[in-house]
Amino acid sequence: MILIFGGTTEGRMAVDVCEQAGQPFYYSTRTDGQQVTLHHGRRLVGTMTADDIRRFCREHDVRLIVDASHPFAEGLHESVAAAGLPVVRIDRQRQQPAPDLVWCADFEEALVRLAADPPRRLLALTGVNTIARLKPFWQQHSAVFRILDREESRQQAADSGLTAGQLVFYDDHAPLPTAEQERMLMEQTGCDAVITKESGASGGFAAKVEAARQLGLRIFVVAAPDYAACFPPGATLRRVTGRHGLRRAIEALLPDFFPLHTGLTTGAVATAAVKAATLRLLGEAADEVTFALPDGETLTVGIDHSEVFPGYATATATKDFSDDPDVTRGCRITARVAWAEPQGRGIRFLQGEGVGRVTLPGLGIAVGEPAVNPVPRQMMTAEVRALTDADLDITISVEGGRELAERTFNSRVGVVGGISIIGTSGIVAPLSNEAFVRSIGRELEVARAMGCTAVGLASGKRGETALTEREPSLRVIHYGNFVGDSLGMAHRLGFRRVVLGIMIGKAVKLAEGHLDTHSHKVLMNKDFLARVARSVGVSDAASRLQPVTMARELWALMPPAFFEALRDLCMQHCRTVFPTGTLEIHILEQ
Repeated sequence: MILIFGGTTEGRMAVDVCEQAGQPFYYSTRTDGQQVTLHHGRRLVGTMTADDIRRFCREHDVRLIVDASHPFAEGLHESVAAAGLPVVRIDRQRQQPAPDLVWCADFEEALVRLAADPPRRLLALTGVNTIARLKPFWQQHSAVFRILDREESRQQAADSGLTAGQLVFYDDHAPLPTAEQERMLMEQTGCDAVITKESGASGGFAAKVEAARQLGLRIFVVAAPDYAACFPPGATLRRVTGRHGLRRAIEALLPDFFPLHTGLTTGAVATAAVKAATLRLLGEAADEVTFALPDGETLTVGIDHSEVFPGYATATATKDFSDDPDVTRGCRITARVAWAEPQGRGIRFLQGEGVGRVTLPGLGIAVGEPAVNPVPRQMMTAEVRALTDADLDITISVEGGRELAERTFNSRVGVVGGISIIGTSGIVAPLSNEAFVRSIGRELEVARAMGCTAVGLASGKRGETALTEREPSLRVIHYGNFVGDSLGMAHRLGFRRVVLGIMIGKAVKLAEGHLDTHSHKVLMNKDFLARVARSVGVSDAASRLQPVTMARELWALMPPAFFEALRDLCMQHCRTVFPTGTLEIHILEQ
């Protein structure tokens, strides 16, 4: 069981992640002000002390705590640490101190700095719980506090001694204020300085700072407390910054919670290896590295080993095992980062052993280049450029990559000699169909880049053979079960003609409106088939269909008009995703 402490944007995210498991968990907030939808989770409301947490966890078999509470909820952090259980902390992105920010380690330092040169009027954007902490300042100087528009917050402010004229309010159900809205508030209050907490993106930190800068105000920032300082040496603490890291941490610490586990793309693992090799080249050895995913979330990945040599360094990382049927699970990826000769080339990617070479256009990579896709290249470049501006040659190698490539579609899209280093998100979802759909898209892009305006779509090799026997020059791409996705991509890429070959077993599902024909999602519907048969004059349709167990048996039981009716229904549903252009559908025997 998992216990989440939330009440924040990160808390909502933690709920979303845990709901995916379909298992019960607990979500605890201090008040019931935050509205959150729970299906499998159970809501707890009220403050919990360290003893409360220990007792609750013992009585409800809680084995993992997710702390998604506010960075400044120091009392709760200490109680969570004292519970003695493994903890996953969802951190907000830390801010980089800037010269124009008065950076304060805590509220005590903030009071000292404010007293040293008091502003004429201070706008405090630090929340109702900081009124008491800043009391030594506002008792002597003019200050306005912005607080939540809740009765409990109003009462807390009144109990502290503030008057209504010293308060402004905001609705916590509304979106975070924009920089423009923050600027208007600052103008209305007539402040010449603001104080805010290092609250991250979900706390609107950037908008507050931008607005204050526009007005030329002094900006005092109270740094977030050191979360790890609450925990004793040897405590199990994982720190993450987003949903992917959270799920991976839960999978590692509570393996049975999610029925299926996620993994990393080859692009993400290669990025980790590149960063480790670059650090080694610059004189730093790392057992693990942290890097950014395309969406900005950071992940930390272990490094198998790294070495430095004259002029270059190498590092190797292993693509961890997930429940995705990916041939590259467990493969070892090595990055070689070398000083470029001659200079002036920037960052150049070279082909290593086990990585393919691009031979056809349409993949977003120049022909002749190593098959390191654009997004992984961007990830690697960003990590390297954060460390050095030097010109570098980056070579990615994959152990056994040539053999692995024989089990992929690489040759069909013109990648020869090894696998591709791929990944648009950095994360492989368990049993992900997304990877297969992306491979279909790459094949369609290649065909379009080669000037094809017509394309064949077949579920597999038998369908491909049937279509090419009819039209030998037709380029045929396998769609598996993803008829709708494939047709939709063909439409978006501008194909003017599509020839769809579909086996009877998939045709009966497509005719009913199922654009994904996987047997896990939809089965042959005899009632539907009986209705189609009756519509073409088969009066004893139900009795004919009663013994049928395989769709291919229909060929011997139904007249040609039945299959024409099926084809027409397939056409209707396919036109919803391929609305223009010529569409031909051939129902094939199995």
